[in-house]
Amino acid sequence: MPHDARRMWSLFEPLHAVTYFVPECRERFETAGLRGFWRGYFAGRSAPLGKVDAAPVTAAFFSFAAPMVERALPDVWTRATPEAVLQARQDGAVAALRRLLGEQPTLSEAADLLSEAASYVDTAGRVLAAANAALPVPSEPIAKLWHATTVLREHRGDGHVAALVSWELDGCEALVWRTSLDLSRDALQPARGWTDEQWAEAEQRLMARGWLDLEGRATALAAQAHRDIEAITDRLAFRPWEDLGPEATDRLVDLLTPLSQRAYAGLPISNPIGLPSPILE
Repeated sequence: MPHDARRMWSLFEPLHAVTYFVPECRERFETAGLRGFWRGYFAGRSAPLGKVDAAPVTAAFFSFAAPMVERALPDVWTRATPEAVLQARQDGAVAALRRLLGEQPTLSEAADLLSEAASYVDTAGRVLAAANAALPVPSEPIAKLWHATTVLREHRGDGHVAALVSWELDGCEALVWRTSLDLSRDALQPARGWTDEQWAEAEQRLMARGWLDLEGRATALAAQAHRDIEAITDRLAFRPWEDLGPEATDRLVDLLTPLSQRAYAGLPISNPIGLPSPILE
């Protein structure tokens, strides 16, 4: 059922999100030559694509204003190679998860099962998922677990972008719409690089289609669109869990729950990615 896709996302996403928000990952990126949060973010997330320029990354990441991406790319590749960035990304994540998770006797089983689920992702039309899935699968359990979370979250993210595009939303409109519903403009707008003028223009376009009222508040149409788009995203992310099967998926829920809770507790409460809290039921 698509509900399984949403539940599993809430469990694996915190394990991947350490990549952006914990000291170990920042330190590894800086050691590799990438000082500053956004250099590490854009280089780390796009490194599976190779020495890529800003335009395809802006398209794939979807919600960032082009000038913000262009400040990082392709300059980051003069500071570190994609291969060095990939190693720094994995080393930082492994160090962070080792600290956050502690000794977990079932971690190897969780890594094997999650890696199996990640092997079932359908990558047609999903560039970020495909690039990460093509990387070698680590043998060390924590690295293997993290690699699987990364493939699965980019798979879901690619599907979510497809859902937004099918509803004729651009990157700025998607953010304006979400801040009218449940997220913070103060966090999202500067984190994605949109100007006040671009934000206001996106508001006007959403008002014209009936998603915002004259005060900029979400309408019933906007709320229904959110439910519909999330349902599409869940459906597009379901195949790995369908192929893994209900018994193995339920076992993975049991294995991931304590790991996800520990990782979630180590992440900042306020963050610009809408990090979900683990869904346990």
